Amino acid sequence: MFLRRTPYGYHNKEAIQQELQQAGFSKLECETIARRSRASSPSQPAIGFCQGTPLRGEIEARGASCLQEATDAAAEAITARFGTGAVDGKIQAHVILAYR
Repeated sequence: MFLRRTPYGYHNKEAIQQELQQAGFSKLECETIARRSRASSPSQPAIGFCQGTPLRGEIEARGASCLQEATDAAAEAITARFGTGAVDGKIQAHVILAYR
């Protein structure tokens, strides 16, 4: 549930804007930017997610050997979905400007 909770759980633009207004920000601008994420192999995004995001701490909290096991499992899942070659998928981010 970690990925749903953070960092990807905070995606509702209206809720984010409401929280910013409650915190005293005004003149909010929000733009959703869509791009493609590309990697030369399934291991690259697996390493990125498991070892290069806050997810790493969640994995390591379950045991010292879990990091490599989780990375391998993620690479296997990505391979099952995209094959053994290059990986290409949609990504997006909300860019929010708030003035105080």
